[in-house]
Amino acid sequence: MNEYDVLIAGSGVAGLYAALNFEPETKVLVLSKRELTLCNSYLAQGGVAAVVDKTDDDYRLHIADTLIAGGYKNDLRSLEILVNEGPEDVLRLIKQMGVEFDRDETRQISMTLEGGHSRRRILHHKDSTGREITSKLLAAAKSRSNITFMEYTHLSSLKPVQGGFWAGVLDQQGFHYISCSYCILCTGGIGRMYPYTTNSAIATGDGITLAHELGAKTKNLHLIQFHPTAFAAAQGRERFLISEAVRGEGAILVNCFGEQFMKSYDKRGELAPRDVVSRSIIKESIRTGNEDFYLDITGRGEEFIKRRFPMIYERCLEEGIDIAKDRIPVFPCQHYLMGGINVNVYGDTTVDRLYAAGECSHTGVHGMNRLASNSLLEALVFARRCTYDISRRMRHEQSSVTSPPPPLPTGKRALEPGYRTSIRQIIGRAWFVVPNYEAVHDGLKESTKILKKLKNNDYAITSDYLEAKSLATICTLLLKEVVQKEPEESWLEDLH
Repeated sequence: MNEYDVLIAGSGVAGLYAALNFEPETKVLVLSKRELTLCNSYLAQGGVAAVVDKTDDDYRLHIADTLIAGGYKNDLRSLEILVNEGPEDVLRLIKQMGVEFDRDETRQISMTLEGGHSRRRILHHKDSTGREITSKLLAAAKSRSNITFMEYTHLSSLKPVQGGFWAGVLDQQGFHYISCSYCILCTGGIGRMYPYTTNSAIATGDGITLAHELGAKTKNLHLIQFHPTAFAAAQGRERFLISEAVRGEGAILVNCFGEQFMKSYDKRGELAPRDVVSRSIIKESIRTGNEDFYLDITGRGEEFIKRRFPMIYERCLEEGIDIAKDRIPVFPCQHYLMGGINVNVYGDTTVDRLYAAGECSHTGVHGMNRLASNSLLEALVFARRCTYDISRRMRHEQSSVTSPPPPLPTGKRALEPGYRTSIRQIIGRAWFVVPNYEAVHDGLKESTKILKKLKNNDYAITSDYLEAKSLATICTLLLKEVVQKEPEESWLEDLH
């Protein structure tokens, strides 16, 4: 018998929700590279978009808004599944998992507005929605006897064998193998490849790299979303987010002269989709010769601001900014990956028994630019659909890994410093809000050399080595995509 029926890599919303959707007799292992709460899901502020109020909203409007934001490059079948099935998953969070969304004085769910949405359809828990959902899912999963957790455990390899996989894991005791019949990758994004990102420290593209090494198809890794309003801190690579909802509640964006400028670039102003706002900021910085930009919500008053955005208020206060009185310094930085491991509508990859959900997957729902607050919805819907397909297969297939585990890795060489810094410099020069195509070609040569060194030098298997290899792999795949697509002038115009 296998040690586990299903191994899930990642403890964010996608991983936890997938674990909770399996039958009680299914043995599930959830791996977390660091502590269970260190993930991008936990950091999500704004909320989850869903048509739960059908009197003032409609599925077709949500689809239309997503298509507009995605440049009409979305996968329509996946998008229809997302929008039609999503509300039931969101309501299930409330009814079965105890998730508390904000409510008005009549106890109705309070909806907010975010950029690109034509209706108020964002359910939220103040400005810490991701924390609320993740913590409630985690509590529910910990109460299930069929779900096992391993923290500080890095999934370093997957060896496909008859009946499943041998998974190589690196934990605090060292390297060892675990057998499983199926694997769901819920490993999040790639933000740590960039000099500045809103992503947590675990976002190094490990799941995408593993899938690629197994031969799974990846798609649209070059479609990176840069959030326009990350806090412009003086130092540190991880930038905390000033939620889209702040603009949804009336904040205005101003340049170094205190002038509102967004209407000069797009009639939707501050509520234009993220890619539009980010590019507008870059264009305005070129026009003014200055990178100082601010978000101003002081007009809403101190009482409203502290009640609606308590976490952002406290976090900015730590940086010396009282957002009830002061403008918030902001600038675009890396935020989200629209591409990833290519999957079908059940999260199935092109490798047998390997599934993916959440940010590391490419369902096609986002098109070229994700509409605000669709990410948590995607994680819920497609994680659940992964479990449908796996459970169906388990009812009809006998799965058992009977072959012996692979040999243990023998690498001894210590990893030299500097690889990750080099990758961040390469991608920062080549593929930011306004790409530099000359730097793309030079960067591809550099990243290919780095990746070759990492693969061919008999390094010891450590977390530092695995993350450096993942970042070099993602950087190389991304830039290769750009070079291959470059002759297609139309897509460049569409994207930029």
